[in-house]
Formats: sequence, structure tokens, C-alpha cells
Amino acid sequence: MPYSLREIAKVINTELRGDPNCNIVGVATIKNARSGDLTFLSNRRYFSQLRTTEASAVIVSCTDITMCPVNILVADDPYLAYVKAAIYINPEKTFDFGIHKTASLGENVTVSQKSYIGQNVIIGNNSIISDDVYIGAACVVGASVVIGVGTKLFSNVTLCDDVHIGKHTRIHPGVVIGADGFGIANDQGRWLKIPQLGSVRIGNDVEIGANTTIDRGAIEDTVIEDGVQIDNQVQIGHNVRVGAHTAIAGCTAVAGSVNIGKRCMIGGLSALAGHIEITDDVIVNGMSGVTNSIKQAGHYASAMTVMEVKLWRKNNVRFKRLDEFARRLIKLESKIT
Repeated sequence: MPYSLREIAKVINTELRGDPNCNIVGVATIKNARSGDLTFLSNRRYFSQLRTTEASAVIVSCTDITMCPVNILVADDPYLAYVKAAIYINPEKTFDFGIHKTASLGENVTVSQKSYIGQNVIIGNNSIISDDVYIGAACVVGASVVIGVGTKLFSNVTLCDDVHIGKHTRIHPGVVIGADGFGIANDQGRWLKIPQLGSVRIGNDVEIGANTTIDRGAIEDTVIEDGVQIDNQVQIGHNVRVGAHTAIAGCTAVAGSVNIGKRCMIGGLSALAGHIEITDDVIVNGMSGVTNSIKQAGHYASAMTVMEVKLWRKNNVRFKRLDEFARRLIKLESKIT
């Protein structure tokens, strides 16, 4: 379906310079865009591609207007404007209401007539499915689970018993929420499993990426607050609390009883040790190891960057002697002073 440039400019609140009747049918990168596409420029490394783009329109900042050969939408933040345009041009697909004949529902299950239950879905006793909920094929919903209005579970999602999911949350394929946390105690060389008696509470407007796991609490609940964005293959341990509007990138591991504040950004492949606290508005670079609490907002990083292997081996040998070098330096400084 085509959208006029005038219509898009109004929706995303940008200034239009060019043909208001230009039809837009999709979005594309500035390099690969063709006639009918809308693109954007937000990174200066792609500036050279602006002059040769074949897009019908480009979203740019006011500083790049003179270099653009096609229709223009002027925005303070071109990338954010592009995101809003892409959402408008590509609305979510609607779904029909109903329960597939292969679905299996337990006793005393409440399912809204304005919801969809897909093929081979299993729903346990006493669960509640609200309006406009979509549950895709082969999902398993345990007993006494509550799923809020407008939430979508894509295929093969597992919600274990007593999990509570808020409104307008999206849970992608393979996610497991509410499995037992890693709780064990050593009894003279043998491991005893600690009962995991809590559950998981997911807030509103949360997105959880494919194959992510969120463990239930040992005693109290694991809590994911409103607006949290979790990428694919993230591990959230038991009794973790993630503050509102925090984003966690792929393959991050969060150990048990970590308290992450609001509006944080945790880079991919990071690892957070158990029982620490991250305050609000913290950014952690990817591949960081966080072993102590971060009590002041700011930007943090750890881990070595990649280097040629011979240099890395030399540096690693010297790193092992770092404490020795430090002691020698202190001794020399004491003699000088």
C-alpha cells in the first residue's frame, strides 16, 4: 500500500521539502534504496552514498539538506524519524480470534473471545488469557498463568506455572519464562536442590527475544519492569530485578539476585555476577564482566579489545606479573621520596 510523503511527514512530525504527492511503498538502506523507497542518513560514514541514492525520499538533518538530490524529510533525529516511519508504513498484521481445534485447555481456564490460541497450544488449569492476546503454535502455558491485554506469544514459548505477563508484551520463539533458577546447596559433597518457590512477573510493553530464559525466583519473584527490551539468548537468573525501560543485548548472562536499575543499556555478551546492584542510567559496553556493584550513573566497560595473537601472548605474560611490577614501583617511589 503506497503512502504519500505528505502523510508520512505529518505522522512523524518532520518538515517536507519536495513533492508532497510522492508515493512511498517501503523503506530501505540508503545504498540499496530504489524508486518508491524511503531511507535516512544518520551516520556520517554513509554521507557519500547520499548524493547517489535512488530513493524517492531521504530523512536527513538540517545540515545535510543541500547535499540531497531527492525529496527530503528534515528531522532533528533522522534515525528516530525513520523508525517511526517504518512502524507506520509496516503496521503489525492482524489476526483472527478463536481457539484452534488441536489446542488443549485445562480446567477453569479463562480465554477471552477476543484472543487467538494456535495449533497444539497447551494451557494449564486456572490460567487467564485476556483480550487481544495471540498465542502461536506449540506454546505451553502452565497453570495459574495470567497474560495481559494485547500480549503476543510467538511459536514454542513456554510459560511455567504462576507466571504473570503484563499488557502489550511480545515474546519471541523459544523463550522460557519461569523455569527453576540455579539453586543448589552442598551437603557433604552431594548437591541438594533448593526449592524455587517464587515466580516471574513481566511488566507492560516488554519485548523478549528468541531463546531467552528468565528463571523463577527462589523465594520472591523475578521481576522485569515496564518497557524493558531483552534481546535473543539472554539468561536472567532467579530473583533478578530489571528496572523500567532498560535494554539488554544478546547473549548477556545475568546471575541471580542482581538488581538492574531503570534506563540502563547492557551490551551483548556481558556477564553480571550475582548479588550486585546497577544503579539507574548506566551503560555497559559489550563483552564486559561486571563483578561489583555500579552505584553511579555513567558509561562503563571492561575486557580487552582484539589484537594480533603474538602481542596478546606477550601482554598476557606481563599481565600475570602486574602485581609484582606494582610492588616494585611502589618500593622505588618510596626510595625516591
